[in-house]
Amino acid sequence: MNILFLHGLESKLSDEKRVILESYGTVFAPDLEYKSNPKVIQNLYDEFVNQDINAIIGSSMGGFIGFHLANSMGICTLLYNPALPYRNNVEQIITSSLPTNQSLLMRIVLGGQDDIIKAKDNLAFLAQNCNPKTDYTIIIKNDLAHQIPVAIFEEETKAFFEALCY
Repeated sequence: MNILFLHGLESKLSDEKRVILESYGTVFAPDLEYKSNPKVIQNLYDEFVNQDINAIIGSSMGGFIGFHLANSMGICTLLYNPALPYRNNVEQIITSSLPTNQSLLMRIVLGGQDDIIKAKDNLAFLAQNCNPKTDYTIIIKNDLAHQIPVAIFEEETKAFFEALCY
């Protein structure tokens, strides 16, 4: 199993979360410069399209990138508080040259207390951009803010991989 992890804006994959992901497979976690590179989606597609990636996991800005990348590559994905409806003035180009191979399974974890990316805004985005071929599981954790504690990351990552019949 090859897992592509996409970190949030000005963030990185923590050692604790890396250990959790490595229990499921090989982890690719590139350092991404979202602010200075508006072509992150295209660059990641070009880099990983032929590398047999089995799952994409993204958080915040990485969730935005993961959503679009998964729908280009047809890969199942787990998104934590994805920045789908807005990106805090960080330009990312979604080129029409990318193929459309919808993700078959998408698990989205939203924080009810997230004041950076509001759950209701993500729900509105998803309602307008829902694909009938994708099996969505949306989890709203009422006490969760923007940061994902290790225990919740471990719990939701386990549920995601169990859904993949790993």
